[in-house]
Amino acid sequence: MFKPSRPGIVQDPVVARMQRMRTLVGLAAVVWMSVTYKLADSVRVADSVGNVASDRLNQSWISVLVLCVTFPVVVGVLLALASASARRELLRRAAKCFGAMVALVAAVFVFPASVLTGFVEGRFATNPVMTVLTYTGILLTFVWVLPFVIAGIGLALLHVFRTADIHETMPPLLAMTLVWEMALIDLFTGAYTGVPVPIRILFTLGAPLSVTAVGLWELRRLRAHHGIGLHGLLMRQGPGQA
Repeated sequence: MFKPSRPGIVQDPVVARMQRMRTLVGLAAVVWMSVTYKLADSVRVADSVGNVASDRLNQSWISVLVLCVTFPVVVGVLLALASASARRELLRRAAKCFGAMVALVAAVFVFPASVLTGFVEGRFATNPVMTVLTYTGILLTFVWVLPFVIAGIGLALLHVFRTADIHETMPPLLAMTLVWEMALIDLFTGAYTGVPVPIRILFTLGAPLSVTAVGLWELRRLRAHHGIGLHGLLMRQGPGQA
């Protein structure tokens, strides 16, 4: 659902390895900051660990929502700039990306919908058959929907909602846009409160600067090693070509 699958797509293992390394370094840095400045000041370590994990999950979900807003805008700009003959092909390729967004948002919506309708409280378990259906639904929610959401958020951000299905240059371009948007959100929402100012600046700018560096390197590698440049994003060569 969240991995690109367009026939003939270029997948560079060197770029994928670099992206994983950057993600691991970023995760290690967040864990270090949490241990140093949050866990050390907490009386109950378990609560602090839970808060840190919750903060990271919330930030990832906000990133997904920001990406869901940014992507349609980018596609709209591409449709305006692309040739008339390429617009149908562009929309066809973008359909899978929109499908991934709808699937993830719908899966997340299952949880508030279950609570608001009283489903998890057994409101509809009025007879033996409905009782079995209710508990089966609750079981599926936690053993299938919840893992789908957690894995989906990670894969959606890693593959930037499979936008390589549109063009190989889309993921780095959108990733760079997303991290700077998130940096602005962190700035205005006062993220990393309680952390010394130099460390806060480092963490606020570290992600966008590192992602931008990797993204620019990926674009350069696509052009130098695979002959894929930004000009192909508008499909000027024709609707059937990358």
